[in-house]
Amino acid sequence: MSTFNITLHVWRQKSPTAQGKFEDYKVEADEHMSFLEMLDVVNEDLIEKGKEPIAFDHDCREGICGMCGMVINGEAHGPQKLTTTCQLHMRQFKNGPFDIWIEPFRAAGFPLVKDLVVDRSGFDRIIQAGGYISIRTGAPLDANATPIPKAVSDMAMDAAECIGCGACVAACPNASASLFTAAKITHLGLLPQGQAERPERARNMVTAMDNEGFGSCTNHGECESACPKGISVDFIARMNRDFVKASATAYDRAAKSDGD
Repeated sequence: MSTFNITLHVWRQKSPTAQGKFEDYKVEADEHMSFLEMLDVVNEDLIEKGKEPIAFDHDCREGICGMCGMVINGEAHGPQKLTTTCQLHMRQFKNGPFDIWIEPFRAAGFPLVKDLVVDRSGFDRIIQAGGYISIRTGAPLDANATPIPKAVSDMAMDAAECIGCGACVAACPNASASLFTAAKITHLGLLPQGQAERPERARNMVTAMDNEGFGSCTNHGECESACPKGISVDFIARMNRDFVKASATAYDRAAKSDGD
């Protein structure tokens, strides 16, 4: 069976202030289609009928950019683990369920723009708060010029795999961005080039995360389960340790300054 019939229940909302609702669409899906290709077919049909197409984010469609986030049958990016929505194929549904519910990521830190599109610029502001190094690195060096233990470099690469899709936020009961923030803090904090600003980075990025309205982490672990890149919750523990240490150091400095 290469084609099968499904019913899509898609969240439609014209603007952040408009009232939204689920609308139903009958689709003959090909099992070889990606999930986004299936939505393309739906939109082509809507456009031919003079109706408003479904708005959804996408870009590379190669599981790299993180733009394609949506909740499918209650799961961020859908039922297949370690997979972005653009890499999810309709063969995952050929044996059911044949009713598919699609809605946007829902979180205070991700205000809705339209239909399945949310504003994830809060992630950008978290990175701007400290996701960089300011030292002059100069010309490219040989790979072995700066000795880094393999275990450390491997861990840094694991953290750097985060694509900022926001699935961790959508899956978390508290809508926490701790996994995203921890990954961005950790991959720089593990490498020698990132040590100079390590305390300020943790303090500034965690503060920015809180200011964006994301919830706190209470160790549910749903973020790791939903992450298409398998980012470990262990990084949250590293972030918390760096944040507490940086905050205590800042407090000690402030106390000494007051004493002077």
